[in-house]
Parts: sequence; C-alpha cells; structure tokens
Amino acid sequence: MADVGWGMKRNIIAAMVLFGFWNSAFAQVSSSSGGPATDVYRPSLDSLPRPTASTITGSQMRPSELGAASQIFYERCAGCHGVLRQGATGRALPAETMSALGEDEVVRRITHGGDTGMPSWGASEILSQNEIKLMARYLMVPPSSPPEFGLSSMRESWRNVVPMANRPIKKMNDLDLDNMFAVVLRDIDQVALIDGNSKKVVATIPTGHAVHVVRPSLSRRYLHIISRDGKASLVDLWSQAPQLVAEIKIGYEARAVEPSKFKGYEDRYVAVGAYWPPQFTILDGNTYEPLNVISTRGMIAGSGDYHPEARVASIIASYERPEFLVNVKETGQALLVDYTDVVNPTIKSLKAERFLHDGGLDSTRRYALIAANAEDKVVVVDTKERRVAAVVEKGIGIRPHPGRGANINHPQFGPAWVTGHLGDSTIAIIGTDPDKHPKNAWKVVQNLKGLGNGSLFSTTHPKSHHLWVDAPMNPSPNIAGSVAVFDVNHLDKPAKILPVANLAGINDNSAKVVHAAYDRSGQEVWLSVWNRVDRQSAIVVLDDETMKVKTIIADDRIKTPTGKFNIFNTGQDIY
Repeated sequence: MADVGWGMKRNIIAAMVLFGFWNSAFAQVSSSSGGPATDVYRPSLDSLPRPTASTITGSQMRPSELGAASQIFYERCAGCHGVLRQGATGRALPAETMSALGEDEVVRRITHGGDTGMPSWGASEILSQNEIKLMARYLMVPPSSPPEFGLSSMRESWRNVVPMANRPIKKMNDLDLDNMFAVVLRDIDQVALIDGNSKKVVATIPTGHAVHVVRPSLSRRYLHIISRDGKASLVDLWSQAPQLVAEIKIGYEARAVEPSKFKGYEDRYVAVGAYWPPQFTILDGNTYEPLNVISTRGMIAGSGDYHPEARVASIIASYERPEFLVNVKETGQALLVDYTDVVNPTIKSLKAERFLHDGGLDSTRRYALIAANAEDKVVVVDTKERRVAAVVEKGIGIRPHPGRGANINHPQFGPAWVTGHLGDSTIAIIGTDPDKHPKNAWKVVQNLKGLGNGSLFSTTHPKSHHLWVDAPMNPSPNIAGSVAVFDVNHLDKPAKILPVANLAGINDNSAKVVHAAYDRSGQEVWLSVWNRVDRQSAIVVLDDETMKVKTIIADDRIKTPTGKFNIFNTGQDIY
C-alpha cells in the first residue's frame, strides 16, 4: 500500500478489515419505544473506527473473530446477500431471523447450501467447519455500513503506470490478438493471457481480488478488468509483452466494467459499477483518470421506496447511441447514461424490474436482455428507442442467470436469446426478432431441460450449431463437474452431457466446470475446471463438432480459472 496516501490507506483498512462490524458510531440508536438498538443507515465520508467491546452489542465475538468473519462475508457472501444483508440474488439475512433459527440451523444451511444457487460451502470443502460456525455466529450480529468512497479517494488510488507518451503507437508483438483468451484466475488475483493457437500462457497480469469480468475494447487494444474489491486494471495488448498500464480503485466491492463502443467513441471512456458504495464511475478509457462518479441510491421502481444499497450489477455499452446502459439491482432502474458530456451527463432512468443482474445484447446488438433474477423475469431494453420494450415473465424459471446469454437461430422461431437458471434446470429460449417473427418476440418460445439448478453461463457461436450450458453451483459434484451441450438444429432432443472434470482427470468434490467460451473461429470450446487453490485446476479445450478433447491446459500458473474471454468475440459482443 506504499503507492497511496494515508487517507486512502485508512479507508481501505477500514473497509477490508472492519467490513460488516456493528459499530455505535454508525449503527446503534435507541428506538422510540426504548427497545434495543437497531441498524440505521447513515452515509459518511469517514472510515469506521475500530470497535471496542462496548460497541459490539450482544455479539459474543471478539474483534479478531469479527474481522475474520467479515472478510469471509465480503469475499463469499456479500455479492448475493448485500453489504447490508437486505438480499437480492440471495435471501435477506436479518440478524433477528438468524438468531431465531439458531446456530445449529444456520450452520446446516451454510454447510449444505440451497436449491436456488446457494453454494454448499461445507460439502464442497470451500469453508471449514470452524469457519462455518464462525459465520453462523457472525450472521446473528447486525451489520453496519462501510465507509463511502468518492472521487478524491479514487484519485489517491489512481496509478497511470505507463503514460500515453510511453506507449506504442502501433502493435509491437506478433500475438494473434483476435484469438487471445483472457482467463480469470479468481482466487490468486490474476488474469492469464493464453494464445488460442498455441495454447501457451503468454503473460499473467496482477489484479485486485477475485476478478469478476474482463472486457476487451472494441479496438482489441485494451483489456478492462474489474475485481470484486473494486480495483479496475487496464492492460495494453499492443506492448511488446502485454502489460498493466493503469489501475484505480473505484470502491470496496464491484462487479461491472464496460468500454464505450459507439462509433467515434471507441476506447474513449470506461464505465465501472460498484456494489459498495452504490455508484458508477466514468474513467478516461486510455489512462483510467476518474472523470465523474454518480450515485445510484434512490427509489425502487414501482413502490417508490428509498433503498440505501442500490448496487450496479452490470453495464452494457450501446452501439446505437453514445450511452452506457447501467443496470441497478435493488431499485430495478435501468439507467441510460449519455457520455457525450461526462461532466454533466444526461441520464434517462427506465423503470424496469427489481434485482437486475446480468445480461447481454441480442444478435442485432440493438436490444439488451437483462435478468431480474430474484423476480424470475427478463427485462428487454431497446437501446435505439431508449425504452423498456418488454418484460418476459411467463416461462422464465427460478433465478435466471444468463451471464451475457447466448444468441441462437431457432429452427422454428427464428433469432432467440438463451438463459439458464440458478434455481432450476430449465433453459429458457426467448424470441428476439420483432420484425420478421413478431408473434415470438419477447416470449419464451421453448424451455429445455439442462443438467440441474445452479447454471451460471450459456454460450454459442454464429458458426456453431451447439449450445453449451454449465451448472457449477449445483450441489451435486457430478453435475457441477459437467456441461450440457444442445444441438440447436434438433432442440427436441436431450442434451449431451460431458463430464468435463473427469475428462481433465480431476475427480474431487470441489471441482466445478464453468463458463464455456468459443475461440475466434467457432471451432473450439474452452471450459474451466475451477478448483480450490490448493488443488488441481485446468482448462479443457474441446472440438466443438466432435466434442472430443483437443488440449488440456494444466500449466502450474492456471489456478482457480473461471471466466475466459476471447478478445475478438467478447469485444464484438458475440455470444
């Protein structure tokens, strides 16, 4: 932390070590009836002071235990349940309810997970029994609000590692960038760059903790990386060896990053969305200088009630206008942010559905389909006419989780978009062609049966007739270690099930197969066998047509691989 000033250090330490602490300076007030203290949200620009025994009300936990538990909650739980534990993709976890359930029951639920995507933290050996017991006690302590993180804090963290004057003006290497893969090495805080032709690791890039997504710029020069601890990293692929050229911290927890893609604005701006504080930041696309930060706290679509934790779940760049589509989870607001003037941006707020999560564009790149997963709906935004075109509900399963989804050409219903589900085995196919197939547009035209609940991603390619769907969050190790493959030309037939972890020679309960990704040509499919950091992981490369193993990438540097992003396909929104 030598690169940042004391104010920045103080905020980082406070958020990362004291995250989730019950603290009298922020959260304890007496009720009007004289009853016990309750948690009241009080925004502040100050960091949390270290709690003392007198401020940890009823927790029966030492400060060191609270520190360890809050770190686990930050890394493993807050993304679904929320910093303030008010719920979204995961259920709300009020301390009163946890206390009423009792420690033994909370331990059981954490150990075995649930049927809507809750991991089996104990059965899969991700958390030890002592850690699970610690978390059960921690959930009985009311949460507090972490500190804020504004533009001044961002500027303190910003590092323009390689200034523009020192960067190449043309590509300085022989790498085939169109067939390069950026692979998230989630639990070792790195992204690996792998040559799609030779299958060799070209470089490993240090990042923040637990990278969530990688987004290549439309020019394929830059990689934009966001980690869960709010650190954004910029990688220049034109350098003689790809290298980190800028980085910045935009908050304490984040999930979304997206470069501008409208014609004439390629590479100019980057939008980064935070879970905490609830806000998004617009950065200079070449240097990561922070230009503006905009809060997303506000009123819930429909009810009009205020929500203090309105997190940015995903961001999609429009090809129709110079705009970012910023999807706000808790309030159900889809924000169309015009970036022609980033200092005074025009923002149109669309009232959509609550708990907007992930999603992507249809094959024309006009319509964005976003899962409102806790409401079991999919929202369709017309980025050309700037309106909500439809809300798809009938036929959607439990907790849709598409990633960016998959665009297929259905033999009967025409162009369609696909999502799997965290909560059941259905795979929903939604018609996306209002011009030539108006009767099928924005309706579930067919439901397929996948491996089981716990699906995170589906994918295909314009040159392939296969649809690949994973289920890494399923509690069964056999299902979590496999992938389902459908023939798009024969969707009346069941999927072929491939035991990918077994094909890689990895046979233990903690291995999960996640995130199929095509190479540039559409002839190969790459799948991650994601395992614990102390166990064997791998990337399995399959021939798309024969579904036979072509290569197993088991380089010692490939640890805990999750998402794989082909530079061309991802940058062009081909999925």
